[in-house]
Amino acid sequence: MQDTLDTLTAVRPSTFDGRTNSAQPLRTCVEHALSNYFSHLGDTIPTKLYELVLAEVEGPLLAVVLRQTRGNQTKAAQMLGLSRGTLRKKLKQHNLD
Repeated sequence: MQDTLDTLTAVRPSTFDGRTNSAQPLRTCVEHALSNYFSHLGDTIPTKLYELVLAEVEGPLLAVVLRQTRGNQTKAAQMLGLSRGTLRKKLKQHNLD
């Protein structure tokens, strides 16, 4: 199995560029979301964009992995490639503890 975000797909049908698609690669979903974000900004220059995107993606990622491991933080940390301590810190940051 390829370890890239290109292989991850969104489950819900979505509409991009006027077409309805049954699944989109995660990378494509992020690209479209960011394009949409910038199109609504106009002349406003965003700040802390990197932090914003990570927070939007990291919280759901942690929640889904925890559900997948039935709350087992040791397994979740292994799946994510994090230490258990780092995982616990991130869970607290996202109010998932």
